[in-house]
Amino acid sequence: MSDPSSLPGHRAYLRLVLPLTAATLSTPLLGMVDTAVVGNLGDPAVLGGTALAVVLFNTLYWLFGFLRVSTSGFAAQARGSSDMERASAQLIRPLAVSLLLGLAFILLQKPIFSGFIALYKPDPDVARFAWQYYGIRVWGAPVTLANYAILGWLLGMAHIRQTLILQIGANMLNLVLALLFVQTLSWGAAGAAWALLIAESGSLLLGLAFVLRSPHFRLSLPGAAAALGAGGWAGMFRANADLFIRTLCLLGMINGFTAASASLGTTFLAANAILLQIHYFMAYLYDGIGNAGSLYAGQAKGSGNAALLRRTIRLTWFWTAAAALLMTLLYQTFKEALIPLFASSPEVIRSALAYSGWLTLFPAAAGAGITFYGVFTGLTETGPIRNSMLLSLAAFAAGSLLFLPAWGNDGLWAAFTVFAAARSVFLLLYLPGLQKRPAEASRF
Repeated sequence: MSDPSSLPGHRAYLRLVLPLTAATLSTPLLGMVDTAVVGNLGDPAVLGGTALAVVLFNTLYWLFGFLRVSTSGFAAQARGSSDMERASAQLIRPLAVSLLLGLAFILLQKPIFSGFIALYKPDPDVARFAWQYYGIRVWGAPVTLANYAILGWLLGMAHIRQTLILQIGANMLNLVLALLFVQTLSWGAAGAAWALLIAESGSLLLGLAFVLRSPHFRLSLPGAAAALGAGGWAGMFRANADLFIRTLCLLGMINGFTAASASLGTTFLAANAILLQIHYFMAYLYDGIGNAGSLYAGQAKGSGNAALLRRTIRLTWFWTAAAALLMTLLYQTFKEALIPLFASSPEVIRSALAYSGWLTLFPAAAGAGITFYGVFTGLTETGPIRNSMLLSLAAFAAGSLLFLPAWGNDGLWAAFTVFAAARSVFLLLYLPGLQKRPAEASRF
C-alpha cells in the first residue's frame, strides 16, 4: 500500500494543471486567431469560408487525435514502470503513423475538399475562400500530425515546460504572422493559412529537439527497428480504434451542427462559428485538468499504484467543479465584450449575442465528460469512452430532430447542450467500476 504522504495533493495537482491548461488553451487559440483576424476584415463570406475550412481541418485532424491522446497514456505508463526502451518505442510508432497519414491527406486533398463542399453546399463565395485557406494549410498535414505524437509523448513523460513552450510558442508565432499576412499584406484567408503552416512547422522542429534531449528517449537503429516491428502494436491499435470511434462521434456532432448552421443562412453560420470557437476555448480549459489526470492515472497503471488512481479521481472531481463555476461566472460577465472581438459585422455580432446564453450551460454540462476522459485515456481504458460517445451522438441526433424544426437556431443549440450533458453522464456511469478495480501494470 502506498504511503498517503507520497500521493499528490491539491498543490502538486495544480502544479501540473496550471501549465497544462496554459499549454492546451493555446491550441484553440490557433483557430481563434484565424477566425478573429479574418472576421475583422468585415466580409461575412471570408469569415464563413475560413470557418468552414477550419471545420474541415478539425474533421481531418480530430479523427486522428488519438496520436496525441493514446501516446500520452502509453508514455505515462512506460514512465511509471521505468521502462525507457518501451518509452522510446511509444513515440516512434505514432510518428511513423502520422507521417503516412499526412502524406495521404496531401495526395487526396482535392477529392477530400470536393466531398466536403458537396456535403455543406455553401455559397460560391464562401466555397472560394474556404479553398484559399484549405489549399495552403493541407500541405502541413504531416507536420500537424507529427506534432500530435510529439506533444503526447512529452506530456506522458511529464516534460511540462517543453509542452508549454511548444504550444504557446506556436500560437504566438501564428498570431504575429497572421496579423502581418492578413492585416498588413492583405492576403486574406490565404494569409491566415500560411501563418498557421509556418508556426506549426517551427513547432515540429523545436519539438524534435526537445525529444532528442530527453533522458527518456534513446535513438538507435536496433531500437527503432524493434519499435517498428510486429510486436507492441496490438495495444496501440486497440486503444486507437476506440478513440477513433469516439472522435467520429464528436465530429459527427460538430459537422452536423455546422451543416445545420449553414442551412439557416450565412449570418447564422458566421455567428455560430464564433460561439463554437468560444466553446473550444472552454473545452480546452478543462483539457488541462484532463491531461493532469491522464498523467497521474497512467503512472498509477504503470506502477500498479491503486492509491494513486483513487487520489487522482478525487482531485479530478474537485477541480472539475471549481473550473465549471469559474468559467460560468467569467463567461456570463464578459461575453458581451468578448464576442465583438471575433467580427466587425453588426449583423453577425447581434446574432451571436442573441444565442450566447446557451454557452453559459456548457461548463456544467460537459465538464466531467472532458476531464474524466483524461483519466480513462491515461489508463488506456478506452471502451467506456467509445460507448459513451456513441450514446451521446444518438442523443444529439434525437435532440436535433425534436428541437430544430420547432425552435430554429435555439433548437440547434438545445441539441448541442443535450450532447454536452450526455457525454458526461454516460462516461461517469463507468466510473464506479473503475474505482473498484486496482490499477494494473500495463501489458503493452
